[in-house]
Amino acid sequence: MKKLILLTAACTTILFASCKNKPDETTVTTAQKEVTTASVQEEKNELKFTNEQFYDADGNFLEEKAKDALIEMLEYHDYPIFDGLREKIWLTDYNKGNYLELGLASVMFVNNETDQYMLMDIFLLPGQMLGEHMHYAAKGNPAKMEGWLIRHGKSYIVGVGEDNSDQFPQVIVPNSHWDGKTTTHHIIEAFEGDFAKLAEVESAHWQMAGPDGAVITEVGNVHTNEGVRRSDPAMN
Repeated sequence: MKKLILLTAACTTILFASCKNKPDETTVTTAQKEVTTASVQEEKNELKFTNEQFYDADGNFLEEKAKDALIEMLEYHDYPIFDGLREKIWLTDYNKGNYLELGLASVMFVNNETDQYMLMDIFLLPGQMLGEHMHYAAKGNPAKMEGWLIRHGKSYIVGVGEDNSDQFPQVIVPNSHWDGKTTTHHIIEAFEGDFAKLAEVESAHWQMAGPDGAVITEVGNVHTNEGVRRSDPAMN
């Protein structure tokens, strides 16, 4: 009986010592998560661009350089870079020479004027403004009614409504846009997965990307270039 008691005590001591020396599984898991998070942060470096990289010495807009920046942003957000994407990108600096702060890039996937529906993706670099504009009926098509789904990043969607711009001091209209003016000041801060629509047909609206840029899917009844009017007279 004494032997049995001694044997049991010995086993208990060995088992306790083994558990005491065993690494804490929670600590290991947490450490692994921290390493993984750090690795992801290292891979996704901050997006940094300069306006100078989009122009040559004579001030000509370098569209291919702009596309380089856009592809970098799309890869940052894990947007699918499908074959032919680069060639499909349409972009403009509105002839303002300030693409970093004021410009637009997009891919039109479908614009069916027969059945009057459209789908496109809009790409905005960090802090970039899509100029204020309106859509009117033209070429037998109605004024475009549209909405926007934020796929990646963040966008400040601005249109008619109560002026709440004092709540968003970070949204600053660049001087290159109509001397820093717009006619609309109701801001919706839209994050990934958020959807917002044009408040009123033919109403003025514009957008500005957050610090990581924005990828936005736009849906609408139909788009007609001839029906677009911009608030800044120099941009028409």
